[in-house]
Amino acid sequence: MRRAFFVWTLGKEGFVGFQRLESDPRRREEAVLAFWQERRIFERSLERTKCGPRYVFYEGPPTANGRPHFGHLLPRIYKDLFPRYKTMRGYFVRRKAGWDCHGLPVELEVERELGIKTKAEIERYGLEKFVEKCKASVHKYIKAWEDMIRRMGFWIDLTQPYITYTDDYIESVWWGLKKIHEQGLLYQGHKILPYCPRCGTPLSSHEVAQGYRNVEDPSVFVLMPLVDEPDRAFLVWTTTPWTLPANVALAVDPAATYVEVEHEGKRLILARPRLAAVLGEGARVVAEHSGAELVGLRYGPLYPLVEKEGAYRVVGADFVTMDEGTGIVHIAPAFGEEDYELGKKEGLPFVQPVDKSGRFTEDFPLAAGKFVKDADPLIIEDLKAKGRLFSAELYAHDYPFCWRCDTPLLYYAIDSWFIATTARKDEIIAESEKVNWYPEHMGRGRFGDFLRSMRDWALSRDRFWGTPLPVWVCASC
Repeated sequence: MRRAFFVWTLGKEGFVGFQRLESDPRRREEAVLAFWQERRIFERSLERTKCGPRYVFYEGPPTANGRPHFGHLLPRIYKDLFPRYKTMRGYFVRRKAGWDCHGLPVELEVERELGIKTKAEIERYGLEKFVEKCKASVHKYIKAWEDMIRRMGFWIDLTQPYITYTDDYIESVWWGLKKIHEQGLLYQGHKILPYCPRCGTPLSSHEVAQGYRNVEDPSVFVLMPLVDEPDRAFLVWTTTPWTLPANVALAVDPAATYVEVEHEGKRLILARPRLAAVLGEGARVVAEHSGAELVGLRYGPLYPLVEKEGAYRVVGADFVTMDEGTGIVHIAPAFGEEDYELGKKEGLPFVQPVDKSGRFTEDFPLAAGKFVKDADPLIIEDLKAKGRLFSAELYAHDYPFCWRCDTPLLYYAIDSWFIATTARKDEIIAESEKVNWYPEHMGRGRFGDFLRSMRDWALSRDRFWGTPLPVWVCASC
Protein backbone atom coordinates (compact mmCIF):
# COMPACT_ATOMS: atom_id res chain seq x y z
CA MET A 1 0.00 0.00 0.00
CA ARG A 2 1.44 3.38 -1.01
CA ARG A 3 1.31 6.14 1.55
CA ALA A 4 0.89 9.83 0.84
CA PHE A 5 2.87 12.45 2.79
CA PHE A 6 2.00 16.11 3.12
CA VAL A 7 3.50 19.25 4.68
CA TRP A 8 1.75 22.42 5.70
CA THR A 9 2.19 25.38 3.40
CA LEU A 10 2.57 28.65 5.28
CA GLY A 11 1.96 32.14 4.01
CA LYS A 12 2.32 35.53 5.67
CA GLU A 13 -1.06 35.07 7.31
CA GLY A 14 -0.32 31.55 8.50
CA PHE A 15 -1.68 28.22 7.21
CA VAL A 16 -2.52 28.14 3.49
CA GLY A 17 -2.84 24.46 2.63
CA PHE A 18 -1.11 21.11 2.19
CA GLN A 19 1.62 20.17 -0.26
CA ARG A 20 1.98 16.56 -1.33
CA LEU A 21 5.43 15.03 -0.79
CA GLU A 22 7.30 12.26 -2.56
CA SER A 23 6.82 8.73 -1.20
CA ASP A 24 10.51 7.85 -1.74
CA PRO A 25 12.28 8.60 1.60
CA ARG A 26 15.33 10.25 0.05
CA ARG A 27 13.35 12.46 -2.31
CA ARG A 28 10.89 13.22 0.48
CA GLU A 29 13.70 14.44 2.75
CA GLU A 30 15.11 16.60 -0.03
CA ALA A 31 11.65 18.06 -0.63
CA VAL A 32 11.33 19.00 3.06
CA LEU A 33 14.80 20.57 3.03
CA ALA A 34 13.92 22.56 -0.08
CA PHE A 35 10.67 23.66 1.57
CA TRP A 36 12.57 24.89 4.65
CA GLN A 37 15.11 26.75 2.54
CA GLU A 38 12.70 28.36 0.08
CA ARG A 39 10.43 29.63 2.83
CA ARG A 40 13.25 30.54 5.27
CA ILE A 41 11.66 28.41 7.99
CA PHE A 42 14.75 28.47 10.25
CA GLU A 43 15.18 32.23 9.95
CA ARG A 44 11.48 32.82 10.53
CA SER A 45 11.56 30.61 13.64
CA LEU A 46 14.19 32.98 15.06
CA GLU A 47 12.20 36.06 14.08
CA ARG A 48 9.06 34.71 15.76
CA THR A 49 10.86 33.94 19.04
CA LYS A 50 13.23 36.93 19.27
CA CYS A 51 11.23 38.44 22.13
CA GLY A 52 11.01 35.14 24.02
CA PRO A 53 13.20 33.99 26.92
CA ARG A 54 16.81 33.15 25.99
CA TYR A 55 18.15 29.62 25.78
CA VAL A 56 21.92 29.71 25.26
CA PHE A 57 23.54 27.29 22.83
CA TYR A 58 27.26 27.25 22.05
CA GLU A 59 28.38 25.38 18.96
CA GLY A 60 31.58 23.46 19.68
CA PRO A 61 33.00 23.94 16.20
CA PRO A 62 34.41 21.23 13.95
CA THR A 63 37.85 21.43 12.36
CA ALA A 64 37.06 22.05 8.72
CA ASN A 65 40.37 20.79 7.32
CA GLY A 66 39.08 17.20 7.56
CA ARG A 67 36.11 15.61 5.84
CA PRO A 68 32.97 15.03 7.91
CA HIS A 69 32.23 11.38 8.64
CA PHE A 70 29.64 9.20 10.34
CA GLY A 71 31.06 9.93 13.81
CA HIS A 72 30.13 13.59 13.41
CA LEU A 73 26.42 12.86 12.94
CA LEU A 74 25.30 11.86 16.45
CA PRO A 75 26.67 14.90 18.34
CA ARG A 76 25.17 17.20 15.73
CA ILE A 77 21.80 15.48 16.11
CA TYR A 78 21.93 16.35 19.83
CA LYS A 79 23.02 19.89 18.98
CA ASP A 80 19.95 20.25 16.78
CA LEU A 81 17.47 18.39 18.99
CA PHE A 82 17.56 20.55 22.12
CA PRO A 83 17.68 24.01 20.48
CA ARG A 84 14.86 22.92 18.15
CA TYR A 85 12.76 21.73 21.09
CA LYS A 86 13.36 24.95 23.02
CA THR A 87 12.49 27.02 19.94
CA MET A 88 9.20 25.14 19.65
CA ARG A 89 8.55 26.04 23.30
CA GLY A 90 8.93 29.75 22.48
CA TYR A 91 12.55 30.31 23.55
CA PHE A 92 14.92 32.40 21.45
CA VAL A 93 17.88 30.15 20.63
CA ARG A 94 20.58 31.86 18.63
CA ARG A 95 22.49 29.16 16.77
CA LYS A 96 25.75 30.56 15.45
CA ALA A 97 27.99 28.16 13.53
CA GLY A 98 31.76 28.14 13.94
CA TRP A 99 34.92 26.70 12.44
CA ASP A 100 37.84 25.58 14.58
CA CYS A 101 40.80 26.59 12.45
CA HIS A 102 43.73 26.44 14.87
CA GLY A 103 45.63 23.59 16.41
CA LEU A 104 47.69 20.50 15.85
CA PRO A 105 45.24 18.68 13.52
CA VAL A 106 45.64 21.48 10.97
CA GLU A 107 49.43 21.50 11.30
CA LEU A 108 49.66 17.73 10.84
CA GLU A 109 47.54 17.92 7.68
CA VAL A 110 49.89 20.56 6.23
CA GLU A 111 52.96 18.58 7.32
CA ARG A 112 51.68 15.56 5.39
CA GLU A 113 51.02 17.75 2.36
CA LEU A 114 54.56 19.17 2.47
CA GLY A 115 56.29 15.91 3.41
CA ILE A 116 57.49 17.42 6.70
CA LYS A 117 58.01 15.30 9.81
CA THR A 118 59.62 17.49 12.49
CA LYS A 119 59.40 20.99 13.97
CA ALA A 120 62.95 21.67 12.78
CA GLU A 121 61.84 21.01 9.18
CA ILE A 122 58.97 23.48 9.64
CA GLU A 123 61.42 26.14 10.81
CA ARG A 124 63.65 25.50 7.79
CA TYR A 125 60.62 25.71 5.48
CA GLY A 126 59.70 29.08 7.02
CA LEU A 127 57.15 29.86 9.72
CA GLU A 128 55.30 32.52 7.73
CA LYS A 129 54.87 30.23 4.71
CA PHE A 130 53.82 27.35 6.96
CA VAL A 131 51.20 29.46 8.76
CA GLU A 132 49.77 30.64 5.43
CA LYS A 133 49.49 27.01 4.33
CA CYS A 134 47.64 26.22 7.57
CA LYS A 135 45.26 29.12 7.01
CA ALA A 136 44.47 27.95 3.48
CA SER A 137 44.08 24.34 4.60
CA VAL A 138 41.19 24.98 6.99
CA HIS A 139 38.88 26.04 4.17
CA LYS A 140 39.43 22.88 2.15
CA TYR A 141 36.34 20.97 3.29
CA ILE A 142 33.94 23.71 4.42
CA LYS A 143 31.65 23.02 1.45
CA ALA A 144 31.49 19.31 2.39
CA TRP A 145 30.62 20.26 5.98
CA GLU A 146 27.94 22.72 4.89
CA ASP A 147 26.40 20.09 2.60
CA MET A 148 26.32 17.55 5.44
CA ILE A 149 24.83 20.08 7.88
CA ARG A 150 22.10 21.00 5.43
CA ARG A 151 21.41 17.41 4.36
CA MET A 152 20.92 16.15 7.91
CA GLY A 153 18.51 19.00 8.70
CA PHE A 154 20.70 20.67 11.34
CA TRP A 155 19.39 24.20 11.84
CA ILE A 156 22.33 26.54 12.46
CA ASP A 157 23.36 29.92 11.05
CA LEU A 158 26.17 29.30 8.56
CA THR A 159 26.05 32.80 7.09
CA GLN A 160 27.99 34.49 9.91
CA PRO A 161 30.15 31.81 11.54
CA TYR A 162 32.83 32.57 14.09
CA ILE A 163 36.28 31.59 12.82
CA THR A 164 39.00 30.98 15.38
CA TYR A 165 41.86 32.61 13.44
CA THR A 166 40.15 35.98 12.93
CA ASP A 167 41.30 38.96 14.98
CA ASP A 168 37.92 39.49 16.64
CA TYR A 169 37.82 35.89 17.87
CA ILE A 170 41.45 35.95 19.08
CA GLU A 171 40.76 39.20 20.93
CA SER A 172 37.79 37.56 22.66
CA VAL A 173 40.12 34.78 23.88
CA TRP A 174 42.60 37.41 25.07
CA TRP A 175 39.80 39.15 26.95
CA GLY A 176 38.99 35.86 28.71
CA LEU A 177 42.64 35.27 29.60
CA LYS A 178 42.90 38.82 30.94
CA LYS A 179 39.95 38.17 33.25
CA ILE A 180 41.53 34.91 34.40
CA HIS A 181 44.83 36.72 35.03
CA GLU A 182 43.05 39.43 37.04
CA GLN A 183 41.71 36.69 39.32
CA GLY A 184 45.24 35.35 39.89
CA LEU A 185 44.51 32.10 38.07
CA LEU A 186 47.04 32.33 35.21
CA TYR A 187 50.60 31.25 35.98
CA GLN A 188 53.74 29.82 34.40
CA GLY A 189 55.04 26.59 35.86
CA HIS A 190 57.79 24.04 35.33
CA LYS A 191 56.08 20.69 35.68
CA ILE A 192 56.10 17.15 34.43
CA LEU A 193 53.56 17.06 31.61
CA PRO A 194 52.46 14.47 29.07
CA TYR A 195 54.55 15.40 26.06
CA CYS A 196 54.55 14.27 22.44
CA PRO A 197 58.15 14.11 21.18
CA ARG A 198 57.04 13.94 17.55
CA CYS A 199 54.75 17.00 17.73
CA GLY A 200 57.10 18.72 20.19
CA THR A 201 54.38 19.96 22.54
CA PRO A 202 52.73 19.10 25.87
CA LEU A 203 49.16 17.80 25.91
CA SER A 204 46.30 18.54 28.28
CA SER A 205 44.80 15.79 30.46
CA HIS A 206 41.67 15.47 28.29
CA GLU A 207 43.84 15.05 25.17
CA VAL A 208 45.85 12.32 26.91
CA ALA A 209 42.63 10.50 27.85
CA GLN A 210 41.83 10.08 24.14
CA GLY A 211 45.00 8.13 23.36
CA TYR A 212 45.39 5.29 25.88
CA ARG A 213 46.05 1.84 24.44
CA ASN A 214 46.74 -1.52 26.03
CA VAL A 215 50.24 -2.51 24.93
CA GLU A 216 52.99 -4.92 25.90
CA ASP A 217 56.20 -3.26 27.07
CA PRO A 218 59.36 -4.79 28.50
CA SER A 219 59.39 -4.81 32.31
CA VAL A 220 62.52 -5.52 34.32
CA PHE A 221 63.50 -6.43 37.86
CA VAL A 222 66.92 -4.93 38.58
CA LEU A 223 69.40 -5.20 41.44
CA MET A 224 70.55 -2.08 43.30
CA PRO A 225 73.32 -3.22 45.73
CA LEU A 226 74.08 -1.27 48.89
CA VAL A 227 77.28 0.78 48.65
CA ASP A 228 78.84 -0.65 51.82
CA GLU A 229 77.43 -4.18 51.48
CA PRO A 230 77.33 -5.21 47.80
CA ASP A 231 75.94 -8.67 48.69
CA ARG A 232 72.73 -6.97 49.88
CA ALA A 233 70.65 -5.47 47.08
CA PHE A 234 67.31 -3.78 46.62
CA LEU A 235 65.10 -5.58 44.10
CA VAL A 236 63.37 -2.93 41.97
CA TRP A 237 60.77 -3.27 39.20
CA THR A 238 59.93 -0.90 36.34
CA THR A 239 57.92 -1.02 33.11
CA THR A 240 60.04 1.75 31.57
CA PRO A 241 63.64 0.51 31.39
CA TRP A 242 64.59 3.59 29.36
CA THR A 243 64.06 5.77 32.47
CA LEU A 244 66.69 3.87 34.51
CA PRO A 245 69.65 6.04 33.35
CA ALA A 246 67.89 9.00 35.04
CA ASN A 247 67.42 7.15 38.35
CA VAL A 248 68.62 9.12 41.40
CA ALA A 249 66.75 7.48 44.31
CA LEU A 250 64.63 4.57 45.50
CA ALA A 251 61.33 5.11 47.34
CA VAL A 252 59.84 2.88 50.05
CA ASP A 253 56.73 3.06 52.21
CA PRO A 254 58.06 3.95 55.69
CA ALA A 255 55.12 2.18 57.35
CA ALA A 256 55.43 -1.08 55.38
CA THR A 257 57.40 -4.19 56.32
CA TYR A 258 60.37 -5.19 54.15
CA VAL A 259 62.29 -8.45 54.18
CA GLU A 260 65.70 -9.73 53.14
CA VAL A 261 65.69 -13.02 51.25
CA GLU A 262 68.64 -15.27 50.41
CA HIS A 263 68.85 -15.86 46.67
CA GLU A 264 71.84 -17.26 44.77
CA GLY A 265 74.42 -15.90 47.17
CA LYS A 266 72.80 -12.47 47.56
CA ARG A 267 70.35 -11.02 50.03
CA LEU A 268 67.50 -9.35 48.16
CA ILE A 269 65.38 -6.65 49.82
CA LEU A 270 61.70 -6.20 48.91
CA ALA A 271 58.34 -5.61 50.60
CA ARG A 272 56.88 -8.55 52.50
CA PRO A 273 53.42 -8.22 50.84
CA ARG A 274 55.12 -8.71 47.43
CA LEU A 275 57.39 -11.60 48.43
CA ALA A 276 55.26 -14.55 47.28
CA ALA A 277 54.23 -12.88 44.01
CA VAL A 278 57.82 -12.04 43.06
CA LEU A 279 59.96 -14.88 44.48
CA GLY A 280 57.42 -17.61 45.23
CA GLU A 281 56.20 -19.24 48.42
CA GLY A 282 59.50 -21.00 49.21
CA ALA A 283 61.65 -17.87 49.55
CA ARG A 284 63.78 -17.94 52.72
CA VAL A 285 63.49 -14.77 54.81
CA VAL A 286 66.64 -13.97 56.81
CA ALA A 287 65.82 -10.48 58.10
CA GLU A 288 62.95 -8.05 58.45
CA HIS A 289 62.89 -4.24 58.54
CA SER A 290 60.39 -1.43 58.57
CA GLY A 291 60.47 0.87 55.58
CA ALA A 292 61.55 3.70 57.89
CA GLU A 293 64.71 1.73 58.78
CA LEU A 294 65.70 1.57 55.11
CA VAL A 295 65.39 5.33 54.54
CA GLY A 296 68.82 6.91 54.14
CA LEU A 297 70.65 3.78 52.94
CA ARG A 298 72.84 4.37 49.90
CA TYR A 299 73.03 2.09 46.86
CA GLY A 300 75.24 1.80 43.79
CA PRO A 301 73.63 3.39 40.70
CA LEU A 302 73.02 1.49 37.49
CA TYR A 303 74.32 4.45 35.49
CA PRO A 304 76.20 7.11 37.51
CA LEU A 305 75.26 10.13 35.41
CA VAL A 306 75.49 12.53 38.35
CA GLU A 307 77.92 12.96 41.22
CA LYS A 308 76.06 14.67 44.03
CA GLU A 309 75.90 13.96 47.73
CA GLY A 310 72.12 13.59 47.80
CA ALA A 311 71.85 11.09 44.95
CA TYR A 312 71.40 7.31 45.02
CA ARG A 313 69.77 6.90 48.40
CA VAL A 314 66.52 5.49 49.79
CA VAL A 315 63.71 7.95 50.61
CA GLY A 316 60.22 7.55 52.04
CA ALA A 317 57.12 8.26 49.93
CA ASP A 318 53.38 7.94 50.48
CA PHE A 319 52.65 6.88 46.89
CA VAL A 320 54.45 3.51 47.13
CA THR A 321 51.87 0.73 46.80
CA MET A 322 51.89 -3.03 47.28
CA ASP A 323 49.67 -3.85 44.30
CA GLU A 324 52.50 -4.81 41.95
CA GLY A 325 56.27 -4.69 41.66
CA THR A 326 58.42 -5.10 44.78
CA GLY A 327 57.23 -2.25 46.99
CA ILE A 328 60.38 -0.31 46.06
CA VAL A 329 59.96 2.40 43.41
CA HIS A 330 62.74 3.67 41.15
CA ILE A 331 62.73 7.48 41.18
CA ALA A 332 63.62 9.53 38.08
CA PRO A 333 62.46 13.14 38.68
CA ALA A 334 62.80 13.96 34.97
CA PHE A 335 60.11 11.46 33.94
CA GLY A 336 57.29 11.34 36.46
CA GLU A 337 55.06 13.82 38.25
CA GLU A 338 55.30 12.09 41.63
CA ASP A 339 59.03 11.56 41.12
CA TYR A 340 59.48 15.24 40.29
CA GLU A 341 57.61 16.44 43.39
CA LEU A 342 59.47 13.96 45.60
CA GLY A 343 62.75 15.14 44.08
CA LYS A 344 61.98 18.75 45.02
CA LYS A 345 60.99 17.71 48.55
CA GLU A 346 64.11 15.58 49.10
CA GLY A 347 66.58 17.81 47.26
CA LEU A 348 67.36 15.12 44.69
CA PRO A 349 69.40 15.99 41.58
CA PHE A 350 67.57 16.36 38.28
CA VAL A 351 69.05 14.17 35.53
CA GLN A 352 67.68 14.64 32.00
CA PRO A 353 69.52 12.51 29.40
CA VAL A 354 66.67 12.77 26.83
CA ASP A 355 66.08 15.69 24.46
CA LYS A 356 62.71 17.08 23.34
CA SER A 357 62.61 14.76 20.33
CA GLY A 358 62.55 11.81 22.73
CA ARG A 359 66.11 10.72 21.91
CA PHE A 360 68.97 10.07 24.30
CA THR A 361 71.68 12.73 24.35
CA GLU A 362 75.44 12.21 24.55
CA ASP A 363 75.04 12.21 28.34
CA PHE A 364 74.06 8.55 27.92
CA PRO A 365 76.50 7.24 25.27
CA LEU A 366 75.10 3.69 25.28
CA ALA A 367 71.96 4.83 23.42
CA ALA A 368 72.84 8.35 22.21
CA GLY A 369 70.59 9.37 19.31
CA LYS A 370 68.09 6.56 19.85
CA PHE A 371 64.40 7.09 20.59
CA VAL A 372 63.78 6.10 24.20
CA LYS A 373 61.46 3.17 23.46
CA ASP A 374 63.94 1.79 20.92
CA ALA A 375 66.67 1.93 23.57
CA ASP A 376 64.94 -0.56 25.90
CA PRO A 377 66.62 -3.67 24.38
CA LEU A 378 70.07 -2.03 24.56
CA ILE A 379 69.60 -1.12 28.22
CA ILE A 380 68.29 -4.57 29.14
CA GLU A 381 71.25 -6.29 27.46
CA ASP A 382 73.67 -3.92 29.17
CA LEU A 383 72.14 -4.59 32.60
CA LYS A 384 72.36 -8.33 31.94
CA ALA A 385 76.05 -8.04 31.01
CA LYS A 386 76.72 -6.10 34.23
CA GLY A 387 74.94 -8.66 36.38
CA ARG A 388 72.32 -6.11 37.46
CA LEU A 389 69.34 -7.70 35.67
CA PHE A 390 67.31 -10.07 37.84
CA SER A 391 64.63 -10.84 35.24
CA ALA A 392 62.84 -9.34 32.24
CA GLU A 393 59.45 -10.05 30.70
CA LEU A 394 56.72 -8.42 28.63
CA TYR A 395 54.05 -6.62 30.63
CA ALA A 396 50.59 -5.66 29.33
CA HIS A 397 49.43 -2.25 30.54
CA ASP A 398 47.65 0.92 29.42
CA TYR A 399 50.02 3.49 27.95
CA PRO A 400 49.19 6.94 26.51
CA PHE A 401 49.83 7.73 22.85
CA CYS A 402 49.43 11.04 21.05
CA TRP A 403 45.82 11.13 19.90
CA ARG A 404 46.85 12.81 16.64
CA CYS A 405 50.13 11.24 15.49
CA ASP A 406 50.11 7.96 17.47
CA THR A 407 53.55 8.52 19.03
CA PRO A 408 54.14 7.16 22.57
CA LEU A 409 53.92 10.05 25.01
CA LEU A 410 56.65 10.87 27.51
CA TYR A 411 56.17 12.48 30.90
CA TYR A 412 58.65 15.30 30.55
CA ALA A 413 59.62 18.33 32.64
CA ILE A 414 58.77 21.46 30.67
CA ASP A 415 57.77 25.10 31.10
CA SER A 416 54.11 25.80 30.35
CA TRP A 417 51.34 28.28 31.14
CA PHE A 418 48.53 27.02 33.35
CA ILE A 419 45.06 28.03 34.45
CA ALA A 420 44.66 27.17 38.13
CA THR A 421 41.40 25.25 37.72
CA THR A 422 42.04 23.42 41.00
CA ALA A 423 41.64 26.75 42.84
CA ARG A 424 37.94 26.65 41.87
CA LYS A 425 37.53 22.88 42.06
CA ASP A 426 34.98 22.87 44.90
CA GLU A 427 32.87 25.54 43.18
CA ILE A 428 32.94 23.67 39.87
CA ILE A 429 31.89 20.39 41.51
CA ALA A 430 29.10 22.18 43.39
CA GLU A 431 27.77 23.67 40.13
CA SER A 432 27.93 20.26 38.44
CA GLU A 433 25.81 18.82 41.25
CA LYS A 434 23.03 21.28 40.33
CA VAL A 435 22.82 19.94 36.77
CA ASN A 436 19.99 17.54 35.98
CA TRP A 437 22.14 14.93 34.22
CA TYR A 438 20.74 12.45 31.70
CA PRO A 439 21.79 9.72 32.13
CA GLU A 440 22.61 10.42 35.76
CA HIS A 441 25.73 8.23 35.83
CA MET A 442 27.43 10.52 33.30
CA GLY A 443 27.32 13.51 35.63
CA ARG A 444 27.78 11.73 38.95
CA GLY A 445 30.14 9.10 37.58
CA ARG A 446 32.26 9.73 34.51
CA PHE A 447 32.14 13.54 34.47
CA GLY A 448 32.12 13.70 38.26
CA ASP A 449 35.25 11.52 38.41
CA PHE A 450 36.91 13.86 35.92
CA LEU A 451 36.13 16.87 38.12
CA ARG A 452 37.26 15.18 41.32
CA SER A 453 40.62 14.28 39.75
CA MET A 454 40.98 17.75 38.19
CA ARG A 455 44.42 19.20 37.57
CA ASP A 456 45.45 22.68 36.55
CA TRP A 457 44.96 23.16 32.82
CA ALA A 458 48.18 23.34 30.80
CA LEU A 459 46.94 25.60 28.03
CA SER A 460 50.10 26.60 26.14
CA ARG A 461 51.45 24.59 23.20
CA ASP A 462 54.92 24.72 21.67
CA ARG A 463 53.56 24.94 18.14
CA PHE A 464 53.05 27.52 15.38
CA TRP A 465 49.38 27.65 14.31
CA GLY A 466 47.25 28.75 17.24
CA THR A 467 46.02 31.68 19.31
CA PRO A 468 49.09 33.65 20.47
CA LEU A 469 49.42 33.99 24.23
CA PRO A 470 49.23 37.70 25.16
CA VAL A 471 51.81 37.37 27.93
CA TRP A 472 54.98 39.41 28.32
CA VAL A 473 57.26 38.63 31.25
CA CYS A 474 59.49 41.36 32.67
CA ALA A 475 63.02 39.97 32.89
CA SER A 476 64.19 42.56 35.42
CA CYS A 477 61.52 42.37 38.13
